[in-house]
Amino acid sequence: MRTSNKCVMSGTAVLCTGLAAIAVLALPATAATLTGKSAKVGDGTGQVIVETGSDGAPTSIAISMTGGAITGQPNELNRNSPEGGYEYALPMPQGVETGYKEVVIDWNPKGHPPEHVYTVPHFDFHFYAIAPEAVKGIKFTGPDDPAIKVSDKELLPPDYQVIPDTAIAMMGVHAIDMTAPELHGKPFTETFIYGYDKGKLIFLEPMVTQAFLQSKPDVTMSVKTPAKYSEPGYYPTSYTVRYEAKADRYLIELDGLKSWN
Repeated sequence: MRTSNKCVMSGTAVLCTGLAAIAVLALPATAATLTGKSAKVGDGTGQVIVETGSDGAPTSIAISMTGGAITGQPNELNRNSPEGGYEYALPMPQGVETGYKEVVIDWNPKGHPPEHVYTVPHFDFHFYAIAPEAVKGIKFTGPDDPAIKVSDKELLPPDYQVIPDTAIAMMGVHAIDMTAPELHGKPFTETFIYGYDKGKLIFLEPMVTQAFLQSKPDVTMSVKTPAKYSEPGYYPTSYTVRYEAKADRYLIELDGLKSWN
């Protein structure tokens, strides 16, 4: 059977028929590395890096930080913050939809409660599924505020429990894995937190100590996942904390991403 191949210009598009059209449609997408704008973090810089597969879907989302971002942090509490920490916002890369609207690094020079668990210098890495302006509008009136509660238990991973005392304005309330080693007498090195507001899951949060990062690790941990999420996006089944000597950078990476709509 003979098939004609024709391509014509229509505005800025090329329209093809026959085998030419089939060839165009069959071209696969190309895997890519997309980087967000670099921002100052301590005495170094940080940025978000998204890796995509040949289908254009994200396969990993990472925070990349230079060495100065780890070692060049203030040792004293921030008097301008109620929690005493320092906040660094990193924009997401353009050209790919991950479901995350903003990434925020929080440096806690003295850690934060509970005492003798998380009261060591560490970083909180927040991956927000809601817009920055919505995060800034988060507030709580007290331990009985309904905004603290998570009534839909399908939004909580196995073994996770919402801790009312962790409700923080312009952030959210935190759910902690009650089987985590640091809650059972082991030193805190890294852990994975989920965050909520008004019953919705709004952020994911790897927490990693400064000392653990300075040990230049290369470890991957599984992530306990809820039955569902509140916002569409790509959610991890594991996360990696690693140091790349050649680039002298540290990566906190959400891996094993699965789409949720």
